[in-house]
Amino acid sequence: MVEQANKARRTTLEAAAARNGLASQAKVILDALHAAPERVGLLWLGAGLVVVIGATAYGQIQLNAWNKPFYDALSRKDLAEFGLQLVVFIRIAGALLVLNVAQTWLNQMMKLKLRAGLTRDLFTQWLTPNRAFLLAGAGEIGVNPDQRIHEDAHHLTELSTDLGVGLFQATLLLASFIGVLWILSEGVVFHLHESSFIIPGYMVWSALFYAGVASAASWRVGRPLIDLNAQHYARESDLRIALVHVNEHCDGIAANRGEAEEKDRLLHELDSLLLVLRRLVSATTKLTWVTAGYGWFTIVAPIVVAAPAYFLGNLTFGGLLMAVGAFTQVQQSLRWFVDNAATIADWRATLFRVGGFRLALIEMDRLGEGAGRIEVVTTTDDKFRMDDVGVISPTGAITLNEAHVEIGRSERVLIIGSSKAGKTSLFRAIAGLWPWGGGRIGLPSDGVMFMPKRPYIPNRVLRDILSYPDSRQRFTDEELGTALSRMGLSDLTPALDRTVRWDRNLTEAEQQGVAFARVLLHKPRWLFVDEAIESLGPESRKALFDVFENELAATTLIYIAGRQPDGGLFTRVLRLTKNPLGQRLSTTIPPSSPSSMGQAASPDQHQERSFER
Repeated sequence: MVEQANKARRTTLEAAAARNGLASQAKVILDALHAAPERVGLLWLGAGLVVVIGATAYGQIQLNAWNKPFYDALSRKDLAEFGLQLVVFIRIAGALLVLNVAQTWLNQMMKLKLRAGLTRDLFTQWLTPNRAFLLAGAGEIGVNPDQRIHEDAHHLTELSTDLGVGLFQATLLLASFIGVLWILSEGVVFHLHESSFIIPGYMVWSALFYAGVASAASWRVGRPLIDLNAQHYARESDLRIALVHVNEHCDGIAANRGEAEEKDRLLHELDSLLLVLRRLVSATTKLTWVTAGYGWFTIVAPIVVAAPAYFLGNLTFGGLLMAVGAFTQVQQSLRWFVDNAATIADWRATLFRVGGFRLALIEMDRLGEGAGRIEVVTTTDDKFRMDDVGVISPTGAITLNEAHVEIGRSERVLIIGSSKAGKTSLFRAIAGLWPWGGGRIGLPSDGVMFMPKRPYIPNRVLRDILSYPDSRQRFTDEELGTALSRMGLSDLTPALDRTVRWDRNLTEAEQQGVAFARVLLHKPRWLFVDEAIESLGPESRKALFDVFENELAATTLIYIAGRQPDGGLFTRVLRLTKNPLGQRLSTTIPPSSPSSMGQAASPDQHQERSFER
């Protein structure tokens, strides 16, 4: 029930932001494109589209004007004029064909450039130091950044291009043909009983009224689609994440005979998605009553409106068809909103997801405003120091049992903390990932390496994994094989260039062994480790201690763990304590926009986030 409530809260907040923060979200995306290297190309493509669409509008005016002489020639049975007008049509149609092809190319290139610029910007914002790490613990907005960057950004650029080009084209055609329609409906005298009157441009007013009624009805009926589309994307994401989870843990599920439970979970996610899809079907069906009904009546509406002028003798048969064509163009331009109501709702929902995500990344830099900062400096005497260091977290303050700590070269220091005492927070503070707290940390200038609790295994060949983050050319096959052998992984040596999912093909202990083999290859002067040794088996741990006694004898090791490992490697022990009553980190970001952290907080509402500790 709690999970369902969280999902409902998320989708409701996102839908609210889509309604209330349209201008703000659009500005976020425009800022991203303005900073992109593709901005010049986008300007040229935009200018090209303006020229081509303008030329197309002119061609359509000429084609509409062609109706009068062509159909008048038919009504007079004038064969010579009929043949001449066919030649004119071929010229106009040929020019419009070239323009249509050019517009298609420009349209597709615009989509390509928009996606390239937006995706590059999201990559940059996401992988700005610390932001991806902070976002992962920032609640719902950080659950699926891959989908927002890949699928949502792609969908947004597609919709933005199609809607933008369509709106500009409709506006230009409206401006072009409304004058034609006004001229054709001039001088028409209406007779009612014994009185006569003229309505200047009556066809124009008829078209405006006709399209206005349909647009109002379409907006009223189609408005729920905004919220429903936001919920749809969220539910699709939940189902995709659940499927990925089952796929990545299929061995554990099979071993525990948990297929039935996982099936129930997937069916629950599917049912949640289907519920939203049914509501979408219902809302779309209601909208279709408006759009389809409007479309069918449009077949006769222009003739009905132009009929008085024709029957009163103000228009020839060709003039009637010309007026029908102009009326159709005007009302089609005015009904652009009617035809695109569902697409606009989809675009607004997608705009919020991408704009809210980018805004959340930017506002990550404001997390913990008002809290103290740990000063991280570079030491010049090749020593590591911690002076009055205190790390604050949402659950309390973390301190060491010694106020002033100085560690020299080649020392082996163990920092022990109980469960939930903040060991990972201290590790992140030393690495510069968690700045909130007080005191000063002095790090040596070079040769520093950090090993988090969970080893990072890039999706690359084993050779690149061992060399990471350096180039594979730095180490020879012999060096790579020796490092693997020292960690008891010599059976992996023949697979240095094999392409597999190593993060799934290796056990947790083997992945940790590969990570320590990477340390052996790089031979750092300073190594900070967060509980990684404890996941090794007895033989691998013994081999690692031997490595520190020999190849890495000059490496200073600072190990943060829950207990002291066997083997007598460490000569100094510090203790980490946590004061739940001490200063706490406020993870509230004051709302500076309609979408605080991308979740649409209202001005008097703050969003709380939890971080792994």
